[in-house]
Amino acid sequence: MKKFSASNFARKLFKSNSQSPKENRENTGSYDAINVILNHDFSEGLHLWRTNCCNAFVVPAGSSNHKGIAEDVGCSYAVVTDRKECWQGLEQDITSRVSADCVYTVSACVGVSGTFHGSADVQATLRLVYQNADTSYLFISKKSVTEEGWQMLEGSFSLPTMPDQVIIYLEGPSPGSDLLIKSVMITCPSSTGYESSRPTSSCIDDEKIIVNENFDDSLNSWSGRGCKVVCHDCMAHANINPTSGKYFASATERTQSWNGIQQDITGRVKRKLAYEMTAVVRLYGHNVNSADVRGTLWVQGADNREQYIGIAKVEATDKEWVQLQGKFLLNDSLSKAVIFLEGPPPGTDILLNSLVVNHAAKPPPPPPPVVESAVFGVNIITNTHLNNGTSGWFPLGNCRMNVQTGSPHIIPPMARDSLGAHEHLSSRYIAVTNRTETWMGPAQVITEKVKLYLTYQVSAWVKIGQASSCPQTVSVALGVDDQWVNGGQVEVRDDQWHEIGGSFRIEKQAAKVMVYVQGPTAGVDLMVAGLHIFPVDSRARFNHLKRQTEKIRKRDVILKFSGSDSASVKVRQKQNSFPFGSCICRTNMDNEDFNDFFIKNFNWAVFGNELKWYSTEAQQGKIDYRDADELLDFCTRNNIQVRGHCIFWEVESTVQAWIRSLNNNDHLMTAIQNRLSGLLTRYKGKFKHYDVNNEMMHGSWYQDRLGKEIWAHMFKKAHQLDPSAILFVNDYHVEDGCDTRSCPEKYIEHILDLQDQGAPVGGIGIQGHIDSPVGPIICSALDKLSILGLPIWFTEVDVSSNNEHVRADDLEVMLREAFAHPAVEGVILWGFWELFMSRENAHLVNAEGDLNEAGKRYLALKQEWLSHAHGHIDDQGQFNFRGFHGSYEVDVVTASEKITKTFVVDKGDDPLVISIDI
Repeated sequence: MKKFSASNFARKLFKSNSQSPKENRENTGSYDAINVILNHDFSEGLHLWRTNCCNAFVVPAGSSNHKGIAEDVGCSYAVVTDRKECWQGLEQDITSRVSADCVYTVSACVGVSGTFHGSADVQATLRLVYQNADTSYLFISKKSVTEEGWQMLEGSFSLPTMPDQVIIYLEGPSPGSDLLIKSVMITCPSSTGYESSRPTSSCIDDEKIIVNENFDDSLNSWSGRGCKVVCHDCMAHANINPTSGKYFASATERTQSWNGIQQDITGRVKRKLAYEMTAVVRLYGHNVNSADVRGTLWVQGADNREQYIGIAKVEATDKEWVQLQGKFLLNDSLSKAVIFLEGPPPGTDILLNSLVVNHAAKPPPPPPPVVESAVFGVNIITNTHLNNGTSGWFPLGNCRMNVQTGSPHIIPPMARDSLGAHEHLSSRYIAVTNRTETWMGPAQVITEKVKLYLTYQVSAWVKIGQASSCPQTVSVALGVDDQWVNGGQVEVRDDQWHEIGGSFRIEKQAAKVMVYVQGPTAGVDLMVAGLHIFPVDSRARFNHLKRQTEKIRKRDVILKFSGSDSASVKVRQKQNSFPFGSCICRTNMDNEDFNDFFIKNFNWAVFGNELKWYSTEAQQGKIDYRDADELLDFCTRNNIQVRGHCIFWEVESTVQAWIRSLNNNDHLMTAIQNRLSGLLTRYKGKFKHYDVNNEMMHGSWYQDRLGKEIWAHMFKKAHQLDPSAILFVNDYHVEDGCDTRSCPEKYIEHILDLQDQGAPVGGIGIQGHIDSPVGPIICSALDKLSILGLPIWFTEVDVSSNNEHVRADDLEVMLREAFAHPAVEGVILWGFWELFMSRENAHLVNAEGDLNEAGKRYLALKQEWLSHAHGHIDDQGQFNFRGFHGSYEVDVVTASEKITKTFVVDKGDDPLVISIDI
């Protein structure tokens, strides 16, 4: 392999990553005051740096001895040469500038030059010297580096105790190879508990992440990903022209959906920084008028693991240019990063006018929404009681309406607690006949009555005519301009009146909002009585929930002291034992800020995809549990309990291709048996729960092929292989009234049917992906499900709003309802970190580590659910208090000493008596 000199190497690198001396000073100067490393960029030669039994020199900025570097590089760098051992490198004593119990972030811009093949490892290490003790070494980080470019070596460290001497050094390439160092930064993050530590370096100019972003330099730095790319000034007889600039590119001769246009951005993006991609795209071709175009980032870590990160998706057409925009965040240091466009079917060209990637701007936090003249609990429907016939109502479509009598007098149960002062219903209802479409029914326009950001509860009685021979779905729907919004659904199987309940919220001003009742098939008459829509004040219910919480989540405690009759007592709860968990993914573990927040604020976990069958065996026979093993090890080390999600997934779109191709049922059954035995034998006793077959209320792929009994078989076999695990059903839209397929009544039928077949169902999973939650509707579902006597867990909770204050309110509703219900035994959030959640605007922590209002609300509730007490030992030698279940510390201060003891408050109805000898 050709050997590069240090100067030639640097000239090659800085052609694409160059900065002027002024730019370099501006980028790094603000950090000099907090950087532990002195002379971090070698602007003062090797001052304060030492070599380890080797030689080093600095190539200065603008050096005349290295032709071309002065104008291309613009900054100094060190070359460590004559290395005979791997550990030889460059070091600096930082003893006086570090302290114990602080987390430091290390960021070094490094390169290598030599005769090696492929790549070489560069490592950052601390040498810790103690008096009267052996010297120890603390590994910080390692980076696989090639001769192709500068790389960022990043890591962190903390010192539990302060050594007598602390020395950092860079080492690692094989003997004979030169180590190149451009800058070294060691910074201490902000003292704010959840601020992200953001290492920086003069190696990276985030304003120039994309080179030749609008093709002014033809196709320089761009290439085809499995296809051909062409630069144009126009196409299609000048009918297609760039919307900005003079040129655009096309990815053509595409034979796969992943073919597209790409650019290598290795070394130009950094970990733990959020980036925003903006592209202008359109389609060209004879076969497709519109299709999704996706922006994707392919990355390869230092361990050669590959990952595809979806950045954005937009429906593009062949008629006009559209904007594709999205954000991404890298948790780990990378050896390779390529951004590309993909998506349309083969034969369709992707046209790209421009593509820009910048460090994502941080918008200021939005203020709480101001709602003027909000009157909670007051119905906004006109003529609900039909005292004036059908005045205020109109038929949607060419159906007919008339008023009849005989409907219930009482308000539906789910609305009674949240609706304000109200009278009994009138017994009148709207009968809708001559329906020729499912959407036909009674309607009202409520545009002027609906206020933005208020949560509205929906309540009505509905009934269908006798013409139907099968169950019918009736729903309250809203037309919000051209969008359909679900206000609640119910399935009607008979000629009785049924309650329908749901909720909605509008967060964008609409020109027209219409509410209507629809659903039965054409020809089936529809009856509607007592439709109420009213804004809900969730806080009015919180006092009731707090009283419930006091009853079921606390216990009376009697501390009995012996050995002293006079002492002060201070009780502090360290942790509530109620399970609060979160979804985590393998890539999250590379972000120390994510790990820190997770470990401090959750005691349970579930893996996002790493345990799912399509992840562990994407191709038949190629089984890979590496990611799941690493996540489980992380949780075990940090005393985090884990749910197993999931053994199978019943929805067809989630079944991997090789499983779907097994036309022989015997082969399919063999694959299922292998999955069960492989997973549950490997992890026996390690997962406390398993979601056995996810979302059986919304899919039936395995059942359709292997018969009804396959579901029970999965449960029975799983229990046989791991009897200690609690086996759950798990589904969505159980608690919100908006999906008849998984309403509580059907979920109960489903569980009872499984149990009748001998399935050892041990728990009920409610996913909790919910919009505009309303407490009484959630509580109603929990009450119904609790009759089964099984533990209920919210397994995948997320709430979404573009206003983080509203999001915080929604999250508080969900957590308080769960914590106040005796049947609920745990809550798992489906993530908390921006850009690592399945729903937008659902995060608690922003991409770069800043806590938003939803995160603050979560922590405030966690704090509220800790008990503290103080006082004195009474005449009976006791101290009494009532506290939440969990672990405690108690300080007992007498005239002569202070004693600290620990104890645990378990669940129980009787007072807990704890004897403490002082």
